[in-house]
Amino acid sequence: MNFEFDNNTPIYIQLVEQLKIYIISGSLKPSERLPSVRDLALKIKVNPNTVQKALGELEELKLIYTERTNGKFVTENKSLIDKYKNEYAKELSEKYLYNMQKIGFNEFETIKYLKEIGGDKK
Repeated sequence: MNFEFDNNTPIYIQLVEQLKIYIISGSLKPSERLPSVRDLALKIKVNPNTVQKALGELEELKLIYTERTNGKFVTENKSLIDKYKNEYAKELSEKYLYNMQKIGFNEFETIKYLKEIGGDKK
């Protein structure tokens, strides 16, 4: 797991988003144990309180859960993971369409362009 942070958004929010992407992409597998708060904080060079806050948010989203004395784990609920994956895909797609419209592409042209660069010439 590699993490990159910018100065425009609080680190814990960026950490939530990046961990969410690791979960929905399958980089972190269902039932996989997460590193401890201390280990994760050391690895990504942020305050342990920041990591704890981010993990708390992920727990509220039910993407991770805690087993007392055992640590934190990725949810086993694949339908929940798929739900977040689809929401994220929709968000990215809407941003992409909006930005393509800003430079003069309509929806049809944008889809055609995606097919061309994706290798699908249909």
